[in-house]
Amino acid sequence: MTHDPGAARPRPSLTPPEFASALAQPRVAQPATIAPPATSPAPVQIPAGAVPRRVRTAPIWIIGILVLMLVGLVGYFLGALGPGASLVGMLLALVPLAGVLVAVRIVDRWEPEPRGLLVLAIAWGAIAAVGIALGVDLLLSILFGPATGVREVLQPVVQAPVVEELAKGLGVFLIFATARRSFDGPVDGIVYGALVGAGFAFTENIQYFAVSFIEGGAAETSGTFFVRGILSPFAHVMFTSVTGFALGLAARRGLSTGQAIGPWLVGLAGAIALHAFWNGSAMFGDFFFLYLTLQVPLFIGFILGIVALRREEARLTRRRLGDYAAAGWFTPQEVDMLATPAGRKAALAWARTLRGDRTGLMKTFIADATALAATRQRAITGRDPLAAGQERELLAKTAATRSAMFAP
Repeated sequence: MTHDPGAARPRPSLTPPEFASALAQPRVAQPATIAPPATSPAPVQIPAGAVPRRVRTAPIWIIGILVLMLVGLVGYFLGALGPGASLVGMLLALVPLAGVLVAVRIVDRWEPEPRGLLVLAIAWGAIAAVGIALGVDLLLSILFGPATGVREVLQPVVQAPVVEELAKGLGVFLIFATARRSFDGPVDGIVYGALVGAGFAFTENIQYFAVSFIEGGAAETSGTFFVRGILSPFAHVMFTSVTGFALGLAARRGLSTGQAIGPWLVGLAGAIALHAFWNGSAMFGDFFFLYLTLQVPLFIGFILGIVALRREEARLTRRRLGDYAAAGWFTPQEVDMLATPAGRKAALAWARTLRGDRTGLMKTFIADATALAATRQRAITGRDPLAAGQERELLAKTAATRSAMFAP
């Protein structure tokens, strides 16, 4: 086994005890030796725009598809529901969406994903996935007529879970295929999947709230909002996160886009099963009883799983930054600071005491050091042939940021 210098460093007091992770992956490539830094650079301010941050955005063809589908969806809502009811539905749908976005932001705080990809995930769920689901429903209605009898029963527990999760999962897979360097592991997959699900739920809620407003006024709309906006704002988020989690495992193992189809299908199967169970509990059982006895424990388990994954991310960050500390790029104290939530909080508080309040520089230092650790991990697992170039760029930027923080 290759010696891992970052793993052999003494454990600081701020770090919780490590555990053997089932998500840990073996080395499949020999990492490049980290050259020690030259003499410490003199403190200088970072020139504006000297080392621009990479911003990942969607390929132009995906943006084009989303724009065309958005035009169709707007026309559908205005024609079928009317502008007044659509506006009421949209305003109400923003409430659960805001709550979900705050929760996802907390999950994504350790190593934030590129904003362009986060926007793409939400847009795919809100526009493309809904458009695909509506298109399939329209096609089936043309072929077989309105849903009645057995088909009316099967529609929410078979058709909806299969079609909707396939449409949402396709968006997560597109992000995996087109932005592999920003898709590092299970947490990234959960974030992208959650945002696709949040976008889908937003548009779907517009329809539900608008129909309730048209058919039953404020009373029925309030009941629908309670069930969908208060009791179950994370339902679609959880479903599609399963697909994202599976693709995240594929990314961590360095699978190619073709090789990831198998894990993607497994994740889809899990998402479809959860979705069907959720819809079935509303149709065939006591929804509130099943909600309390099954759905709430399932959600708690989902949260605990994310906490475990976040802890794994922190452990991995510490180990990889330990590699750089062994070569002299960071001090052990800086690794302690960068690789623990408590250390980061203390660092930001200290930066606020510096002349001119250098919190922004500290945030940049933390973000780039975390990205540096992720870049080295991609190099070690052999899934990013361009990691060496990004590593040099991030090392230069972290060194310049440190100098700027200590500049008089």
